[in-house]
Amino acid sequence: MTDLVHDYRLLIADVYELAGLSRRISEREAAGQGTTVARWHVLSTVSEEPLAVPAIARRLGQVRQAVQRVADDLTEAGQLRAEPNPAHRRSPLYAITPEGTRLLERLWDASGSRRRDLLADSGVTPDELRQARDTLRRLSAALSS
Repeated sequence: MTDLVHDYRLLIADVYELAGLSRRISEREAAGQGTTVARWHVLSTVSEEPLAVPAIARRLGQVRQAVQRVADDLTEAGQLRAEPNPAHRRSPLYAITPEGTRLLERLWDASGSRRRDLLADSGVTPDELRQARDTLRRLSAALSS
């Protein structure tokens, strides 16, 4: 069991390192598109389904207040819209708008070739990425319970 806990701690350290490196790259790419990485991450998080700010914050590992400021900015810019939340009257769901989708696609297009090159250089396969994602999701589910 000690090896399992030790390996878990090393994995988490690697996840933090990877997240930091990825964020720094994303910050440069976002700036090149006239936006911020915070906006990019919020748009990406709601790109598949509308979410309330607390859910977005949990997904991004951010505090709710910081995510609320970004959501407000994106709503004001017409890239998100607030919708009624049937589960909670005072916590609307935020959905991406067509304008937000266009910005997100520009960000993904601008970063795509660099990411493909980095991934090719790493030698990581799609199956390995899917397995890693599955492992991280299982750990997240266990920690959330």
